[in-house]
Amino acid sequence: MKDALARLTPLGVMVLALLAEGDMHPYEMIRLMHIRRDDRLVTITNGTFYHTVGRLERAGLLAEVGVDRDGNRPERTTYTQTEAGAAAVVEWVRRELPRVDRPAEFRVALAEAHGLERDEAVTLLAERRAALAELLEAIETGRSHALGKGVPEQYLLELGREELLVRADLQWLDATIARIASPDFPWGPEETHSDRYLAQRKAARQ
Repeated sequence: MKDALARLTPLGVMVLALLAEGDMHPYEMIRLMHIRRDDRLVTITNGTFYHTVGRLERAGLLAEVGVDRDGNRPERTTYTQTEAGAAAVVEWVRRELPRVDRPAEFRVALAEAHGLERDEAVTLLAERRAALAELLEAIETGRSHALGKGVPEQYLLELGREELLVRADLQWLDATIARIASPDFPWGPEETHSDRYLAQRKAARQ
């Protein structure tokens, strides 16, 4: 598990998360990710996608459950998520959610955070908030020190931008942690028989 987790990419996590909703073939998964605009979070190309599926299968995180052919279309292999795959997604999200040094991974972890228990998600995001607060203090101290040394502000523009972004992230986290902590905030995976889910799956199969 440890080795598989170390090699798990953001795209691999999203593939496994899709299979938690039901068995699918890669063509359906690609279509569904585009329908849901998951391509905002990860780059999706056919070659990379099929390579990722192959790696996940070799790692035992997903498994082949059948091959079918629809009319004159090529054969399509259907995959299912294994118990190891389900556990790997949860562990990956736990690892990435509190980190502040991997923004691309954090976006995917946040998108899949609903797979955690509510209290655990709140705790991990609170850890992230603490790390961001430390980062903000370091940025402020560094910028103040540079100005005190006479460094022209034109050389500190990027640092100023980073400071503003971290402040905004902290404000967003404060509001989001409070929302998730509230029992009135819906939490957990959406029911897979919902009308929206069924419509998306039907569109992805066409």
